[in-house]
Amino acid sequence: MSWVALFSQTGSEIYEISKQLNKYPDLIICNKQDNLNSINPNLIGKSPILFCSPKPSIEDYLEWTKEDDIITMHGWLRIVPGEVCENRNIYNGHPGLITEFPELKGKDPQQKAIDLGLQYSGCILHKATAELDGGPIISVSDKVDIQNKSVDDVFSDLHKASIELWFNFLRKEFYGTSD
Repeated sequence: MSWVALFSQTGSEIYEISKQLNKYPDLIICNKQDNLNSINPNLIGKSPILFCSPKPSIEDYLEWTKEDDIITMHGWLRIVPGEVCENRNIYNGHPGLITEFPELKGKDPQQKAIDLGLQYSGCILHKATAELDGGPIISVSDKVDIQNKSVDDVFSDLHKASIELWFNFLRKEFYGTSD
């Protein structure tokens, strides 16, 4: 079983998880069009990085991954086609507590939570399906207080909660332990 990690932003979440796991992805796929300057420099040289088009095709996803791979999305910012989700083990981290606030589904849930004036939010991991942020929930973080915090603090606190969820999930997948 290989680990394939997808991202569209900096890859800092992948780096932090990898450092804690002492395991880096077997392949990282990034749709930033070969822009190494915007990628967390600590990832460079740790895993092969495949730069892809902004909108990969079904065939692309199926070519890059195998049926038994664990595929994780870290700010992928793309909707993976349902056909791919049905044929691969794809998991998404979502920085919005959609179990309590379904309106946080989709893009920018941290900002939505702030704009709604929520007292707290959290993060979830879910299996990716054709429905946006609608797959079975794998894990839910503790509630994260966001009221009266700066935007940067909210993003940072939810980022930390996400790292913990990913670490616990992947440790169990790769090492058979969650303790």
